[in-house]
Amino acid sequence: MRAEVLADAEAAARRGAEVIAAAASESVDARGGFSLAVSGGHAPWRMFELLEAHDLDWERIEMFQVDERVAPDGDDDRNLTHLLASLPGPARERVRAMPVTDADLDAAATRYGESLPARIDLVHLGLGPDGHTASLVPGDPVLEVDDRPVAVTGVYQDRRRMTLTYPALAAAREIVWLVTGADKPDALAKLRAGDPSIPAGRVPDENAVLVCDRAATGD
Repeated sequence: MRAEVLADAEAAARRGAEVIAAAASESVDARGGFSLAVSGGHAPWRMFELLEAHDLDWERIEMFQVDERVAPDGDDDRNLTHLLASLPGPARERVRAMPVTDADLDAAATRYGESLPARIDLVHLGLGPDGHTASLVPGDPVLEVDDRPVAVTGVYQDRRRMTLTYPALAAAREIVWLVTGADKPDALAKLRAGDPSIPAGRVPDENAVLVCDRAATGD
C-alpha cells in the first residue's frame, strides 16, 4: 500500500481529512454520490472535525459505520456518540448508524448489510496495538465470516461488536488507514507486510493508502 508518514497525529488527521475530501469530490463527479464507512476509536475524531474545512456536498454523501459496540444509545462506549460529536453539523444527518440496540443482533446485522452499497467508495480503518481493525479481533470467529458483509462478534474488551467483514472491506473502491501513536510500531510493521497473523494484515491492500505519524512507525 502507499504510505504517507506525517510528523504527528495532528498532521496525520489533517491529511486523512484531505484524502476523504478528495475521494468524495472524485466520486460525486464520477458517480453522482459518495459512500464513506468510518471506524471507531479515538484516533479519527480530529480527522472528522477537520472535514469541516472542506467544501463537501453532504447531500450527496452517505456515511456508514465500519463497526460499533453493543451499548445503549448515547453511551460513551458507542462509536456513534463520538462520531456525531466530531462531525460537522450537516454531516451528522448523513450517518446510517449500526442497529446495535436491536434485540436480534444477527438479524440487525443482516439488515445493515443489505443497506450497504455493493462497493463502498471509501472505507476508513484504524489499527489496534494487537493488530485488530474494525472489530475484526484476534481469535474471534467473525474473522472467518465470508458469506455476508456485516456480522456480530463475541465479547472483546467487555462488549460485543457489530462489524464489517472481510468481504465488505475487499469490495471497497478505496481504503484509507489512519494509524497514530507510539503503541503501534509492531502492529504497523505487520500491516505493511500484509502479515496474516494479525486481523489487519488480511485486509487487501491493492487500493489502500496508509496515513500515519512518526510515532506509529517507531521513529
